[in-house]
Amino acid sequence: MLSPEHIHPALWRATQLARSANRGIPTGHAALSAQLPGGGWPPGALIELLAPHPGIGEIRLLQPALSQLDSRQPIALVQPPHVPHLACWQGWRLDARQLLWVAPERPADALWAAEQILKHGSCGALLCWLPRVRPEALRRLHLAAQGGTTLCFALRPAVAAQQASPAPLRLALAPAAGGLSVHILKRRGPACPEPLTIVFDPAASPASVPPHHAPLDRRLPALPAAGRRTPAMAS
Repeated sequence: MLSPEHIHPALWRATQLARSANRGIPTGHAALSAQLPGGGWPPGALIELLAPHPGIGEIRLLQPALSQLDSRQPIALVQPPHVPHLACWQGWRLDARQLLWVAPERPADALWAAEQILKHGSCGALLCWLPRVRPEALRRLHLAAQGGTTLCFALRPAVAAQQASPAPLRLALAPAAGGLSVHILKRRGPACPEPLTIVFDPAASPASVPPHHAPLDRRLPALPAAGRRTPAMAS
């Protein structure tokens, strides 16, 4: 009998992790990568990170993958809740010159900007903060992501775990001693009942910023008109 992947690459048994034509981007956390189809973050797919509030360590979770991207490719931050803390990014070996900070005036503009970034395909990664979003908007984002290889992360509140989503990968994050507790809510494969504990390397914390300091730490000033880049990130 033919195995499901021999019939079609999108098929897999419920007891096994799905295989992917594209190798995942290594997460930098061995325990997490081992639980993800393709062995890492799937490019060209919507990935949801659900957290009780911003700044609990979600950027540090993504740092190893972001540092592997082509330095010529921007990392787009759409509608972040705080101003990016450049010292943190530089201390974590992330080039602040790669950051493209998009501060739209309305939530609808944020979704439009995220879709355009994915369709254009010039960014290595997209991080989009979506406090409130309708299911059809998530479907549009997932379809746009599938058209390219951009790493696409939607950062949403923890309560969104109770809502249906088209994202093939959903992770619930919570603070834990020295790092994060990561519960894989949805993946292409069997259920993962036990959360993983990801411990961050204290030596990787920027010397100029306390270890508990959020990488997106200051409240946004008055937002610019939709479609315009914020001058603070233009340099």
